Amino acid sequence: MLSAAELLLEIGVEELPYQFILPALISLKESADRLFKEQRLAFQSIRTMGTPRRLMIVVDGLAVRQTSMTKEAMGPSKVVAYDQAGHPTKAAIGFAAGQGVAVQDLQIRQTPKGEYLFAVKREEGCSASTVLVDTLPKLVSGLAFPKAMKWNEAGVRFARPVRWVVALYGGVVLPIEVAGIKAGNQTKGHRVLGGGKWISVRDAASYISTLERQGVIIDPQHRRKLIEEQIAAICHKIGLQLNEDEALLDQAVYTTEQPTSIIGSFKEAYLDVPEEILITSMKEHQGFFSLRQKNTGEIAPHFIAVANTHTKDMSLIREGNERVLAARLADAKFFFDEDRKVRLDERAKKLGGITFHQKLGTMAHKQERVKALVGFIAADLSPVQNELRQVCERAAALAKTDLLTGIVGEFPELQGIMGGEYAKHDGESSAVAQAIREQYLPRAIEGELPKTVAGRVLSLADRLDTIAAFFHVGIVPTGSEDPFALRRHATAIVRIILEANMRTDLVMYIEQAMNLVAQDGFKGAPGFEREGRRRIIDFMFERVRHYVRIVHALRDDVIEAVLKSARGNVVDLVDLVLKMKALEAVTTQTEFDPLIVGFKRAHRLVEKEQWTREPIKTARFQHAVESVLYEAVVEERSQVQASIKAGEYEQALEALVRLKPAIDEFFSAVMVNADDKTVRSNRLSLLKDVDELFMSFADFSQIVVQGA
Repeated sequence: MLSAAELLLEIGVEELPYQFILPALISLKESADRLFKEQRLAFQSIRTMGTPRRLMIVVDGLAVRQTSMTKEAMGPSKVVAYDQAGHPTKAAIGFAAGQGVAVQDLQIRQTPKGEYLFAVKREEGCSASTVLVDTLPKLVSGLAFPKAMKWNEAGVRFARPVRWVVALYGGVVLPIEVAGIKAGNQTKGHRVLGGGKWISVRDAASYISTLERQGVIIDPQHRRKLIEEQIAAICHKIGLQLNEDEALLDQAVYTTEQPTSIIGSFKEAYLDVPEEILITSMKEHQGFFSLRQKNTGEIAPHFIAVANTHTKDMSLIREGNERVLAARLADAKFFFDEDRKVRLDERAKKLGGITFHQKLGTMAHKQERVKALVGFIAADLSPVQNELRQVCERAAALAKTDLLTGIVGEFPELQGIMGGEYAKHDGESSAVAQAIREQYLPRAIEGELPKTVAGRVLSLADRLDTIAAFFHVGIVPTGSEDPFALRRHATAIVRIILEANMRTDLVMYIEQAMNLVAQDGFKGAPGFEREGRRRIIDFMFERVRHYVRIVHALRDDVIEAVLKSARGNVVDLVDLVLKMKALEAVTTQTEFDPLIVGFKRAHRLVEKEQWTREPIKTARFQHAVESVLYEAVVEERSQVQASIKAGEYEQALEALVRLKPAIDEFFSAVMVNADDKTVRSNRLSLLKDVDELFMSFADFSQIVVQGA
């Protein structure tokens, strides 16, 4: 008799948006894994595959029955459960009835609290088929999508209408119903190549092979490999190279069931249009791959399209794609030509007509604030030379004007890029044009950073203004909600400062951004005037934590120790990371953990004990170890302070480590809470000096002693 069998579940749908498919497959696998574990159904493996018309899951080696289990419940004490004659009381009878067992089957066990009654029940597992009939519809209806719909009286919400369901366990149809559709053993092949016929399947192997004969490659990885091979063969044949784009490759994989890559071309006259417009027109409107010349790297007048079918003569499809792209490129060229007829200076006058946010005025307000902020930052970075400030202020004055252009209206993702292009056309300096072009970098969390100083300044100012403005009116990220991508802006600020090694005071920039927003007269959120700076710094520090944890793999307690000590008026992010790295390095020394144990003892004492701190008086020392610790602190303090000032953090930490013997000997030899109050107070003052010396570097109370 079989102990396990294969489960195959397919949800046939109208074409899904390609962006929905991979997340749905991941969610389906995770939910199934969780479901079978909760239902005590053992299995070997779970596979998911999918196309625009189907989501499929295969569970190999799924047990035919649930694992049996024993349940135990503790009831009343023996004293309460039985009378003096040993007969069960109402307490015992009620407990047995509630647990569904006979009173004579109750067990008496010894516990730390005495003898108590226990009800022990063995729950036999149900058949897998019974469990699956009950749970699989919930598995399907539990899938979440960015957008979902209802289409029949079943009322189930799904990304697109469900048209058929295949549910087989051990080759037998499971009698389930999903979204009003009864499951069977029949599926459909490719909409065109399969002829719309129903086809029967027995198991995963026959399902995959039968679908392939009907024009469907169900495995996304197989489709990906096929597309990559087809594109490589085309590029080799025509002597061009692919303009690689992983997002576009994902789109091709998840918009096709039978991918066939074809080459197409467009008029060379369109090469006069900036390549970003050409690439974006091909990608965003049609999902076409752009190509480059191998020798120059310039865009070639060709493209590769991935069709969702295959015929002996693909020329009709190629010609159709060429006609559609030609129309798109003609529109793009028209916008480009028309845009250049109006200077950015003229467009700047109309920014007052674009709302930045209903609580924060117009883009004209924002642009003026950013212009003032870049001037402030540029003056800080280059206080002697005025050239950087002039470039930054000019770039800021034109930075948002391309929002009023036709091409950005058509392709919003080109904002900044087209601003730089039009600035160059208007005769602005290359430095100004490049800064405008780089203002939105990085566009993604791990995206490319601005390469020029002016570009970095403009990007920083724009993002700092956005964060300060939204915090000012009380619009801040909460949980997973972050509609204005403020976390992404903060991460970009952290990356720009750290990866460009900008030694500057972030607090000063934040305060200036806050002042500029306040000067615009927008109504602030309650408490922001008092708490605003701290809230924004805390928000930025969250991004610093994430960055150094991922990029430098630093310990959480090390990160926290440094950040907790950085709550003052100056925050140099580069300096903080250098401190973290130095502290992380010293944690590997054998003396470090015992040192922290001694420090924490001192720290707790000076925090806990109540005493009037007075200057340390050496005349009150009653034991030699007090003098030894005092002299060690005096000696190492100057070294620690000088090293911190010079940024030589390894030397500062080495000086702190050298205090270990003196601290250990102190605690071994004396009682801090002496009977004599003056002696006690003097010893606490000595420990306070130790505490402050350590805390001048970082908050060592945050450090976790490994193994503790």
